[in-house]
Amino acid sequence: MKKILSLLMLVAVFISCEDDATFNNPSVQGKKDNVRWRASSSYATITGGVLTVYGNTPFETLTLTTASIAPGTYTLGVNSANKATYTYEADGVTSVYATGTGVGDGQIKIEQSPEGTVTGTFYFNAPSTTADPIGAPVVNYQEGHFYRVPIQTAP
Repeated sequence: MKKILSLLMLVAVFISCEDDATFNNPSVQGKKDNVRWRASSSYATITGGVLTVYGNTPFETLTLTTASIAPGTYTLGVNSANKATYTYEADGVTSVYATGTGVGDGQIKIEQSPEGTVTGTFYFNAPSTTADPIGAPVVNYQEGHFYRVPIQTAP
């Protein structure tokens, strides 16, 4: 009887096991001000040869723009063609942080990607462009990655 009961318990344990795998494909993520950050949705567009990668959460939008889709390293803070923008919007309050010509620093590196997607890495320091109600003069992203983000047709 003990053997049957043990066997039934063992069967119940195996039946209750579930394979619940989560994949980060596609994704945009990194460390924002030293805290792990991940977009809940992401996509990219190409308009006139300019690549823009978007990562969104309910209150945040991260935008990475490069002058070309070509694999390579794009330096931020040198011109307005290559830039990073972070926007926080909640309760009628909007905070915007951006790199630009002589403003902020960092880089976006585009790697070779499968057709119809874009993959790469990024990091940047972007100062506030608005009277900042959330109190941070600069937003810092480190260890940023965008992986197989689908490229959509621009409107």
